[in-house]
Amino acid sequence: MILPNVRASFSANEIDILVRVLERETRRSRRALERQMIEEGLDSLLDHPGTFSAIMDRGGLSAIPSRLVFYVMVRRTLLDSGLENPIVADYIAALLIEFAMGQRAYRIAPYDDATYHYLVDLIADLEEETSERRKFLLQVHLGNFSLWLSGLFPDHVVARVHRRGAPGFAYYEDLGATGYRLASTCELAGQFDLARVYIEVADGFRAVRRALNRVSDHYFFRRPPSPVDRLLGEVADGLREG
Repeated sequence: MILPNVRASFSANEIDILVRVLERETRRSRRALERQMIEEGLDSLLDHPGTFSAIMDRGGLSAIPSRLVFYVMVRRTLLDSGLENPIVADYIAALLIEFAMGQRAYRIAPYDDATYHYLVDLIADLEEETSERRKFLLQVHLGNFSLWLSGLFPDHVVARVHRRGAPGFAYYEDLGATGYRLASTCELAGQFDLARVYIEVADGFRAVRRALNRVSDHYFFRRPPSPVDRLLGEVADGLREG
């Protein structure tokens, strides 16, 4: 189960890197930054407007621990999109980190035998599942997988729409938000304090998806997409807004 625990997992070394990066970026002393962290919390350093650019200037993922880069990257992009809850950023960062591991993106749990490459297969199993725990995991994965696909691979979604007649962003947004909302009502969501996170991501699914599109374009897949596909994607987004 993916939990919003990236910030809590930061080691002393990662916090030291954060302080050193901000020391150079802000020209403030290490003592002043550490005092701020003690008085205002770690988020006050993570959320500093210059933190992300400073980390990327230091080499990003090639030089900085991935957990720190992913969290600050997601947090800054969501903040710029008006999504201010750090727990949501923590959850999305944890999702990206975990889905980067092997075939995890296609499984409802790390060691589950079944793999899912299409949302329709998730829905089919969800309709027949009788185990409450597995039903919950399927609902969560419906949300996670929808967000991961439409967020990090928007050009793939657009290409499939216009070359094969596949569903567009509305399909992923509607199913993803539905998965999260269903999961939020389950007892397990309450036990792990995830209900509010699922509801917030569901309510802001489109905004989160578009924020991840920017992350994908600017930091993960820098090769320019097909201009035609990108134009069609912008048209699809415009129609969705209407």
